[in-house]
Amino acid sequence: MSEDTKTEDTGTTADLREDTADGAPEVADHDRVAALEAELAEAKAAVLYARADAQNMVRRAEKSAQDSRDYAVTGFARDLLSVADNLSRGLEAIPADLRADEKMKGLVTGLEATGRELESIFSRHGIAKVEAIGQKLDPNRHQAMFEVPSADAEPGTVVQEIQAGYMLKDRLLRPALVGVAKAG
Repeated sequence: MSEDTKTEDTGTTADLREDTADGAPEVADHDRVAALEAELAEAKAAVLYARADAQNMVRRAEKSAQDSRDYAVTGFARDLLSVADNLSRGLEAIPADLRADEKMKGLVTGLEATGRELESIFSRHGIAKVEAIGQKLDPNRHQAMFEVPSADAEPGTVVQEIQAGYMLKDRLLRPALVGVAKAG
């Protein structure tokens, strides 16, 4: 080290010793350090909160995008439900003697195949029928239309289905319209 450096170092150390003897400058430096540490802690907390908020925003955006993909077909699916209902009613209306008739066999077979294909498409896209008959009335899945006196079924149990209900993944597309047993 050079002479100048030694003098500066000695002078600085001497200044600190003098300030320490007073006590006042040491307290001011300590307060300043404490204030800076507090500011640093606040800044670190703010960064952590901002980082957590950004992660939450990314998660919400990903969830929203996934929901959009999963449920984009909701309106279209609801429209197809009436087609499925009409096809089902048409098949149920065909009497047994016409089903056996050779002239009608091709038509009946075609309608049944169309119904199976529609069910297959529903299944591939996460659309499923709501279980109703024999289940306890669930207002989140069933809509009670009337009560039926019943000695066989427990009150509050679905005993008749007027119209099938459907779910799209975990969301209700349409509630099942049902008749519910009541005490006889």
